[in-house]
Amino acid sequence: MNTQRNVQLGGRIIGDGEPVYIIAEIGINHNGSLNMAKKLIDGAVFAGCDAVKFQKRTPEISTPMDQWNLERDTPWGRMTYIDYRRKIEFGLNEFTEIDSYCKQKGIHWFASAWDECAVDFIEQFSPVAFKLASATITDIELLRKIRNTGKPVILSTGMSSMEQIEQAISLLDPEKLLLAQSTSTYPCKLNELNLNVIRYFLKKYDTIPIGYSGHETGLAPTYAAVAIGASFIERHITLDRALWGTDQAASVEIGGMFRLVKDIRDIEKAMGDGKKIVYESEKSAQKKLRKYLDQLV
Repeated sequence: MNTQRNVQLGGRIIGDGEPVYIIAEIGINHNGSLNMAKKLIDGAVFAGCDAVKFQKRTPEISTPMDQWNLERDTPWGRMTYIDYRRKIEFGLNEFTEIDSYCKQKGIHWFASAWDECAVDFIEQFSPVAFKLASATITDIELLRKIRNTGKPVILSTGMSSMEQIEQAISLLDPEKLLLAQSTSTYPCKLNELNLNVIRYFLKKYDTIPIGYSGHETGLAPTYAAVAIGASFIERHITLDRALWGTDQAASVEIGGMFRLVKDIRDIEKAMGDGKKIVYESEKSAQKKLRKYLDQLV
């Protein structure tokens, strides 16, 4: 059993005493364009992120049948929802190119697999981890399927009760589990982020790295998550928050992602080790000002 809170992920240790692992969630913000996906990967690399994350669904499995024939407006015109889900999905050729491109750029990549066929599909690329999206936390067979890959698993907890979270944890390998506080609203109101759940998870699960998957607008809550102990961060990345797509408005543009990574690294330096000392840089002021105060006594 682990005696401390850490998990190895693609050569990186995530957890106690380690740099925050920063994930740029591309998801489906590529809008079905491999060229846009590559631009988002480039943006994540430029920003200094550790990983990019995609989503993979088998449309006929993960789309409820009563929604198949509902029509909606899309970048390709008006079409049924099932046709849209097929259009937005990357297949073997696209993910083969993504795998090669991420290796070339030196950045990790993995995906949220929404169904068991999607797990098999992504597993052929030997990802550094799997993500379990909040929506799939109650899919027992999917949890077992992902556990059986032997890969680390990041479990998001949006729209989930503690009973559902406990059940999911019991079905996964605690040695390879990372747990993220999340609220499944896009974008999320500040008063529903509930960042103090991170503190609760840190106390309750003393061998599991705890992180934060944020869908808010702005960066301040993500900084707060790091300051209170999140060891990994996930934020959606976009080329433009005004682009078409359900996740774009809750995403961070590349310039913002660059600031986010830089500021998280500054926060890490500023947090220190918690041991109160007198720094060498303070000693000249100590000598000057304490002497002055002594003369006043």
